[in-house]
Amino acid sequence: MKKIVALLGALSLIVLTGCGQIDSAATIGKITISQASAQATVDEVLADRAKVDTTGMQIQTGAALNRSQLRFTIITTIFDEIAKELKITISSTEIAKAKSDLITQSGGEAALAKNLVSAEIATSSFDRYIRAIVISNKLQAALSASGVADTDISARITQLISAKAAQLKVTVNPRYGTWDQANGEIVATDSAGSAVVPSNK
Repeated sequence: MKKIVALLGALSLIVLTGCGQIDSAATIGKITISQASAQATVDEVLADRAKVDTTGMQIQTGAALNRSQLRFTIITTIFDEIAKELKITISSTEIAKAKSDLITQSGGEAALAKNLVSAEIATSSFDRYIRAIVISNKLQAALSASGVADTDISARITQLISAKAAQLKVTVNPRYGTWDQANGEIVATDSAGSAVVPSNK
């Protein structure tokens, strides 16, 4: 797909780490992720953990969990924006099939709750995760069809995400850390060290 290659060349790599709105956890272009929304996701992850046996799982806590959940929302939002840019359509049927296939491959509905906890994906974020997978699969297919070697596809998708994040100007509230443009990560800083605990509801 020539448009993907052209998009990679057209997007400038700009790194911004401030945050324009006091109550926001992050902004991706005109899209704002509120601190309340970020906290709610973390609360849900922690609540889901309490329902299963987490023995042997390598799961994050505190500020690390805070950053990873915010990054998940940022990255999946970027995938959505890439899909809009490249006019990639995702039908409800595709989402349903991908979801069913993943559940089957992962041990069925009975194992779903534990698998989501292990992957640190909130139950309400599962469809968002599936959508990102479908978009990624379509990007892989398009890149392959355009002649990109299979061994290079993953790196090209990473470049595409980085470039789109730069174009949109991803910003992160210093409370959570700073946005690492090159690696698509939220890096801890001294001001981002406070742990996230369930909010009182």
